Amino acid sequence: MYERSSVAELAESLRSELNRYSVGGKLPSSRALVERYRVSPVTVSRALAQLAAEGLVVTRPGAGVFRARPRTSAPASGDTSWQEVALSAEAVGEVVPRSVDATGVVGSLAVPPSGVIELNGGYLHPSLQPERAMAAALARAGRRPGAWGRPPIEGLPELRDWFAREIGGAGLAVGAADVLITAGGQSALATALRALAPPGAPILVESPTYPGLLAIARASGCRPVPVPVDAEGVRPELLAAAFEATGARVFVCQPLFQNPTGAVLAPGRRAEVLRIARAAGAFVVEDDYARALAHEDAGPLPATLAAEDPDGVVVHVRSLTKATSPSLRVGALAARGPVVDRLRAIQVVDSFFVPRPLQEAALELVGAPAWPRHLRTVAAELRHRRDVLAGALRRELPALELPHLPSGGYQLWVRPAGGGDDAAFAAAALRAGVAVAPGRPYFCAEPPGPYVRMSFAGVSGPGELVEAVQRMRAGLVGGVGPDA
Repeated sequence: MYERSSVAELAESLRSELNRYSVGGKLPSSRALVERYRVSPVTVSRALAQLAAEGLVVTRPGAGVFRARPRTSAPASGDTSWQEVALSAEAVGEVVPRSVDATGVVGSLAVPPSGVIELNGGYLHPSLQPERAMAAALARAGRRPGAWGRPPIEGLPELRDWFAREIGGAGLAVGAADVLITAGGQSALATALRALAPPGAPILVESPTYPGLLAIARASGCRPVPVPVDAEGVRPELLAAAFEATGARVFVCQPLFQNPTGAVLAPGRRAEVLRIARAAGAFVVEDDYARALAHEDAGPLPATLAAEDPDGVVVHVRSLTKATSPSLRVGALAARGPVVDRLRAIQVVDSFFVPRPLQEAALELVGAPAWPRHLRTVAAELRHRRDVLAGALRRELPALELPHLPSGGYQLWVRPAGGGDDAAFAAAALRAGVAVAPGRPYFCAEPPGPYVRMSFAGVSGPGELVEAVQRMRAGLVGGVGPDA
């Protein structure tokens, strides 16, 4: 059973029993709850924290947990209908409305209901996260002299140097002076787009692409323009045509294990992409989100585009979050030339700096012997889960199309048979107890066909992947696309 499912069930049981206690009455001790419900101390702690957040109990360190005084009813809300007019009134000269559809992002971040198997997430399951190593790193970081002081605006020099080596490779093509520490990859992408494209400008994006990128572009008032991707990454001839047609000065791509297709930019296309962008006077934003999520059978990984770019065309984005925990939001931007000053200025205005304790903890983590062991474990487990999910789909739902089996990342890009509707597929799967991501939010224009993304990183183990496919098969009988 999921840990969080146990937490939800225990919280519900305690919630239903609160009427047994008077206001201020003491609940049983954590040890008693562990023995009574046969759950772990962590589950008890999280369930009580949930009740405390709901205002149902109060925790007094050293004394215990007590029933809280009922909250008074909230005051009647005022009339907020005026906001509909204010939010829809576009500023003069604003070409692209800044209303943002964050459905695709929220869907991957929301916790599914209890009992639903999560195949739509974007993070490692807690069992795959290096929780002990992160806890030890945070404890060591907290004891460092000056750990709670103000860090350099650009980030800790040692952490910038580590990212520079990771991004630039053995040739040291990227230096620490080229790196800015950011609050994760999403923040880095937002900073890059704000620095490189004014409101109303076109931004070239892969099609399909990560919905969070589309949301960032639209929130910045920019217009995302699709450039199709095939099994070998973005198509250079279409990229050149898009630059010519739009006059865009930015192209955002994921050359390694592209999300959602899993494609890797082919060797023959890498230099061509840089040449095309340079000829257009444009930047390439390289979102290298999955380098630490390579599968055990991936083989040697290609260098970053940034490592092969002497002219400052590439603005590189890297993050530790995907390979660690959703809450370790530490990433980096790497660039060369005057654009670095603009990136730094925008980041300072937006967030000042990344908290120093978090930077110190990240530095401790990547420098510990546990870090390479963790990456090897993740590589082996992701490969196994990929094979289990792909095998179960081929066995239980053979009419589904699997265009590409990736060697990195955490998702399969699946096509419902017979042109079935992706939203209907996702709805039927959810009714059967499985959350998958419909493909429509991954396209900024009309999609060429229906797709569904299925993640294999957020479940507790391979057994849940098999169960998920079996549930989908049962729920899709006579339904949307797959032959039962």
